[in-house]
Amino acid sequence: MAPTLNTKLLSSIRNPSPNNLFSLNNNNIRRTSSFSSSLRSSSQPPPLKYAVLGAGFAGLSVAWHLLQQSPKDSRMCVDLYDEVGIGGGASGVSGGLIHPYSPKGKLLWRGGECWQECLKLLDIAEKATSQDELLVWRRGIFRPATTMKNVDILKENAQNCLGSCRIEYMDEDGAQNLIPNLSLPFKSAIYMPQAINIHPRRYLQALFLACKNLVKDFATSGCGGKEICLHKKSVNSLLELEGEYNAVVICLGAKVDMLPELSGKLPLRTCRGVVAHLQLPNEFREEYRDSPSILSDAWLAIQGPRNLVMGSTWDWKSRNYFSEVCADEASKALQELLPKVSTVYPGIKKWAFNGAKAGLRAMPPLTSLGSVPILGCVDDAVGGKSSCKYWLLGGLGSRGLLYHGWLGKLMAQAVISCNENVFPTELTSWRKLKFTSSRN
Repeated sequence: MAPTLNTKLLSSIRNPSPNNLFSLNNNNIRRTSSFSSSLRSSSQPPPLKYAVLGAGFAGLSVAWHLLQQSPKDSRMCVDLYDEVGIGGGASGVSGGLIHPYSPKGKLLWRGGECWQECLKLLDIAEKATSQDELLVWRRGIFRPATTMKNVDILKENAQNCLGSCRIEYMDEDGAQNLIPNLSLPFKSAIYMPQAINIHPRRYLQALFLACKNLVKDFATSGCGGKEICLHKKSVNSLLELEGEYNAVVICLGAKVDMLPELSGKLPLRTCRGVVAHLQLPNEFREEYRDSPSILSDAWLAIQGPRNLVMGSTWDWKSRNYFSEVCADEASKALQELLPKVSTVYPGIKKWAFNGAKAGLRAMPPLTSLGSVPILGCVDDAVGGKSSCKYWLLGGLGSRGLLYHGWLGKLMAQAVISCNENVFPTELTSWRKLKFTSSRN
């Protein structure tokens, strides 16, 4: 028997109903849309890939600004490399004291810009963390005069301070009201009420969380795919990364000299600093409840009524990268620091030792502007034939917290635009210093 067509089906083919027509067209639309998406995906350029070596102040600032400054619809991956994790190196050991002035109370080179950018990053980090985790230990830093000559200099420089970080000149009575039981050998001091003492490692972890939150925000708004990844591993040679990245940003601090491509080629000096953690025993009343941190020949970073950090020693030319401190090194640090602190704050003798940590600083060359960090493209030093560009951000020394926000912002601009000219010439003049020293 010959097969017969279902008349109902035949009718629907000849005279399709609106529902059938919509269903048919909708399927075609879905297939076309899927095909177009596939075409768009295949025609998209590969994502930009950046490696940032070091997860301290400089590295986290660069990572944040790379994500924040990149075009919203661009795809980007930022890989952070640090074998000890976020803030596990010298940055995490620092006292966390932030202000834009020299020991004489003079505004540092580009101090205003650095101060503002630092506060912006701190605000970003604070918004990323929970309210239970305080990033700022205390506000206010006190600096006593250490010589008679220093008295007049501090008084003069106090008149030329930033409005956002004021300096108040104080006599002995004013200082005693601020910090009870204080000793002022030269009966004068300056006070920076808006200066800050932060928890450095907690701040860095919060800034990394802010980076991850920014990536999520981009994904939610449909503005291109971005990623940030932490790799707890060391990079032993820059050429290991050749061909993998569009750019590599080196923020390794003193460890930059461990890279064979840059070893011995940078005008950096190493200096190991030991800091001691002290605690006020229970038999003594809380006598440091609201008073500020102190900067003198040694410093006290106050972390609470009964906890503080005292620093720092200066062991020049050290090659000891480890943060752990042996008993002998800790004892020597206490012998060096306690007499300096007790000159200003005799009550320090009541406090008990509660451990020590150390970090190896990378100190920049001295210039007419002071100790200025070094930035720039280092392709020539690295060599190789890769299209990858290599960038250096180093020599932050003991002012990493102050400088990191502004320098990270500049570095991100240079990397994204592939243009070294965004750096002020003062930050790249180290090449001339290195060239001169290598010939002499």
